[in-house]
Amino acid sequence: MKVAIVILNYNGKTLLEQFLPSVIAYSKQANLYVADNASTDDSVAYIKEHFTSVHLINNTQNGGYAKGYNDALKELTEDIFVLLNSDVEVTKGWLTPIMEVFKTSKNISGVQPKILDYKNKEYFEYAGAGGGYIDFLGYPYCRGRIFNTLEKDTGQFNDTRQIFWASGACIALKREAFIKAGGFDEDLFAHQEEIDLCWRMQQQGGRIQYTGNSTVYHLGGATLGAENPKKTFYNFRNSLLVMLKNNNSPKVWVILFTRMLLDALAAWQFLISGKPSHFIAVFKAHLSFYSLAPKFLSKRSKDTKKIAYYQIKSIVWMYFIRKKTTFIALNHNKK
Repeated sequence: MKVAIVILNYNGKTLLEQFLPSVIAYSKQANLYVADNASTDDSVAYIKEHFTSVHLINNTQNGGYAKGYNDALKELTEDIFVLLNSDVEVTKGWLTPIMEVFKTSKNISGVQPKILDYKNKEYFEYAGAGGGYIDFLGYPYCRGRIFNTLEKDTGQFNDTRQIFWASGACIALKREAFIKAGGFDEDLFAHQEEIDLCWRMQQQGGRIQYTGNSTVYHLGGATLGAENPKKTFYNFRNSLLVMLKNNNSPKVWVILFTRMLLDALAAWQFLISGKPSHFIAVFKAHLSFYSLAPKFLSKRSKDTKKIAYYQIKSIVWMYFIRKKTTFIALNHNKK
């Protein structure tokens, strides 16, 4: 199988200087691309001068993660697309276990490696950790990360197993499955578009896998940090949109109503904590959700396979009320 590693860049010269060398050094078996989202810094010139082995894809606009990758991947013909954030350090031999997972079954659509924190390499990183899940209400969490609690990596997730979603920070996708699913939903722009994609690929009979035999280190927050209200806006809005789009059950309306109540509580918590800009971001997220709801309703498909998308009813209840702060404490039934 031919492999393309595609790094999306927007004004990221500093990140490319820091992280691109490790990708080049440890990814000899792959074709390496940098897809530039119409950067205004000199990162493109820097790549041309210092990394002649890297293929450049020049997108005409900054369409965010979703459109940026959709545009970049249109002309590529490799069998596997490895989408890699520009702030990820890879390790020796990282690609081999990922490719081995694809070889185990023709139904595997996506694979994620173990993602550890670049700043504290003994711990899992927020965006993906040891593989992602969502609960009944659509709240995402990971093996190794529940809300803001990050677990230390003690080898507890050195396995290979099915997950619900793989992190966009480092996700390997089968080209055929990506195209069949329609690529990323560009209306999401950024954040949780990988959850939407993984959900759709599974509805079409694919599987998402995690392998702890491959490790990468993610800096995180390089584009939108945790304190940026835009991140709050996209996370709150897109979580609702992904649920509306992919959950065809009549219960989705109860779920959305419950989510909005919980979002309101979260917004007030932001305000009480002295973060009024995040309070406003949640309010704007709901307004944007209302405006996009008719469009996302039209995207709902009745022809795809219905899947069991959740393992637990409420991660909020388990974490905040029952104080289950590690993945193992949740007692997932799925192996």
